Amino acid sequence: MRTIDDLGDELGGLRGRRVLLRSDLNVPLEDGRVADDGRIRASLPTIERLSDAGAITVVTAHLGRPKGKPVPQYSLRPVYQRLAELLPGRDVRFADDTVGDSARATLRVLPEGGVAVLENLRFDPREASKDDAEREVFAAELAALADAFVSDGFGVLHRKQASVYDVAERLPHAAGYLVLREVEAFRKVLQDPQRPYVVVLGGSKVSDKLGVIDNLLGKVDRLLVGGGMCFTFLAAQGHEVGGSLLEEDQVDAVRGFLDQAADSGVEIVLPVDVVVAAEVDEAATTSVVPATAIPADEKGLDIGPQTAQLFRKKLADARTVVWNGPMGVFELTPFAEGTRQVAQAVAEVDGTTVVGGGDSAAAIRQLGLDESAFTHISTGGGASLELLEGKTLPGLAVLEN
Repeated sequence: MRTIDDLGDELGGLRGRRVLLRSDLNVPLEDGRVADDGRIRASLPTIERLSDAGAITVVTAHLGRPKGKPVPQYSLRPVYQRLAELLPGRDVRFADDTVGDSARATLRVLPEGGVAVLENLRFDPREASKDDAEREVFAAELAALADAFVSDGFGVLHRKQASVYDVAERLPHAAGYLVLREVEAFRKVLQDPQRPYVVVLGGSKVSDKLGVIDNLLGKVDRLLVGGGMCFTFLAAQGHEVGGSLLEEDQVDAVRGFLDQAADSGVEIVLPVDVVVAAEVDEAATTSVVPATAIPADEKGLDIGPQTAQLFRKKLADARTVVWNGPMGVFELTPFAEGTRQVAQAVAEVDGTTVVGGGDSAAAIRQLGLDESAFTHISTGGGASLELLEGKTLPGLAVLEN
């Protein structure tokens, strides 16, 4: 894949060139302000590099699921405001549309080194259209705004969308620093892992991780399973799980994974105790019970302290760790400790540690843990999952052309 430096060489320099930059700025908002700016901060190195080179950077991104029409609560204006705060001394402006009058007017007056943030791409139904022709028309309109394209939104590379895929076919293109960093991190753990190689999976549904398990079972030494998905594993072993989250239609698939792991010598480690409560509530009354003795009227909402210590032990000698998915309902204090313990154990690993995006990354920030203690924290939940499944990402493949 070409880099920004390669792109500059191809164009005879970036100064004065308009560069369409696809970023992933899909961040949570609270009361009209950015609640977690992790993805915005991750996009800064590429934006700063383009700005320093004198390019006119045209930032495109989406927020939420407005379903192809303008929805005020999904406006990127709060994201633009936070980005401007993180880029002091630079000319950062906002356009009220993507390919309309506001975008064109903003770009006409933006100086070299300036940055424009266009309004939410998904306000236009053509961005995510399944109709190739509709997407291509929108992509052509986006491409007309710029001289080159840089793809730096790792979290959307698994989407065949106008601003991710089709634009790259119309302009000289390169990968941004964030995409390059993500690709290298996952290449290392998927193709060249040091051993012992341990994968920690959590999150609510085992169905979301079936492809990951299938792809990694033949590669890893240990698989530690927590979160809501562990209860389908426990059910596959014949245990009752009370009111815990259970995907009954996946029990046979999980049983097959357990058999496959046993045949191939992969150790699957399940919780030995869980934190239970009758309700998912901040003020819930909790107790710790054996994972094989969950009361019928309660549900497991976090791994228990014995499991946290067991997982720590299984991580202690690891040289490569991939962690994707929290161990419980970490957003609520009574059910956050398991995720905290596992995150700290992963951070202490003397080797390569890669954290999948989405809830895992959010948990690290919400729990106030040191992000620098991990080798890599991904910005893309769905994209990182598909890489772990061994899939080809459309937005990545097009950059290699």
